[in-house]
Amino acid sequence: MNGKKILADTNVFINLAEGKTGIEPHLQGKEIFVSAITEIELLGFYKITKAEKEYFKLLLNDCSVLELTSGIKERAILLKQSYRIKLPDAIIAATAQFLKIEFVTFDKGFANVPDLDLVLLDF
Repeated sequence: MNGKKILADTNVFINLAEGKTGIEPHLQGKEIFVSAITEIELLGFYKITKAEKEYFKLLLNDCSVLELTSGIKERAILLKQSYRIKLPDAIIAATAQFLKIEFVTFDKGFANVPDLDLVLLDF
């Protein structure tokens, strides 16, 4: 993997919004992809403020949002069945696997998913 393209998990954007440090080096100079699930999770949070929504929209404008394809769905089904992970996580992990790019997340649960080029960030 060349490291120039990454798939960013939802929690990366949430931690950015909360002012966590050390995230930027993993994003700068990269082509950033996100699953449509991440877009829904960020913008669909029931307590989101107007300012937060605008902030996330600005961040997402700099990303390529990937819709659900048949290949991603097939991988997500296998991951969900094999590793008993939640549907949104299965779709996001399947997206990274399908694209064969680095997956940047704070969620240690993804360490159990095989065939992920995982970049596990720490708080």
